Amino acid sequence: MSRAIYGTIEEEIRALKKERNAVIMAHNYQIGEVQDAADFTGDSLRLAQEARKTNAEVILFCGVHFMAETASILCPDKKVLVPDLEAGCSLADMIRPEDVRQWKAEHPDGLVVCYVNTSAEVKAESDYCCTSSNAEKVVRSIPEDKDVLFIPDFFLGTYVKQRTGRKNMELWRGYCPTHMLIQSRDIEKLRAGHPGAEFIMHPECGCLTKSMHLADRILSTEGMVRYVKESPAREFIVATETGVLHRMRKDNPGKNFIPASVHAVCNYMKMNTLEKIVASLENLQYEVKVPPELAQRAYLPIERMLSIV
Repeated sequence: MSRAIYGTIEEEIRALKKERNAVIMAHNYQIGEVQDAADFTGDSLRLAQEARKTNAEVILFCGVHFMAETASILCPDKKVLVPDLEAGCSLADMIRPEDVRQWKAEHPDGLVVCYVNTSAEVKAESDYCCTSSNAEKVVRSIPEDKDVLFIPDFFLGTYVKQRTGRKNMELWRGYCPTHMLIQSRDIEKLRAGHPGAEFIMHPECGCLTKSMHLADRILSTEGMVRYVKESPAREFIVATETGVLHRMRKDNPGKNFIPASVHAVCNYMKMNTLEKIVASLENLQYEVKVPPELAQRAYLPIERMLSIV
């Protein structure tokens, strides 16, 4: 296809989507123009729900690799594509399936709760999957006499453990390098400089234990997007990856959004571009397909995640 026919790259993407019977799903951390080109924008939970519902033949997932794997597991009859195969996740890489198997061998009656930021192989070894928006509910649903391993994010696990009061919950020491860049000292300065602003925080933040007492709300990205719409406040300090600010500003033009750290940028999330979307739809590249046996094992914990909202 020639871009000259369509005038703009956005028009070319719309034509390719129609030709391929495709939908584009974009995570809240994508660059703004990718979010604007998407049919659905949201956090991991919302995008998994939308993937499951779509009638499209092709799902182009603009996020990171584990998100496309989840879509493939939920939609085995769809062709799931990613614009860039190198868009991975450092947090997901911090836990291996053999780590889970070893813990389960040592705790034969224990249960493993894996954050959605994990590979399909890790999900297949786990009992429950969760997102940051429903992690607390998932853990509360597990009988109190069961030992629990929460993987891989230590800070989200810390938040859930504190909220539930669960004593028999072991936390893996994984972390999101991007959220580690958000420091408590920066938040304290911003709060002092913007005394009327509300402070909203993602539970992956590395400064969680030091700064959660300052937060007005601790929320998933989708929770943040909803909250800033509903709140009467006019100014917000936002502690998460900066990509979510695009949607907040677009949806709330009269409000001011301040990143807790301008350095909190995930390079993996930013690898997807409009040009790569065009190439992916034109050439039906790059397909992410989870093998059937692995997908079958990983399906149950994901299904549990989707049923507890």
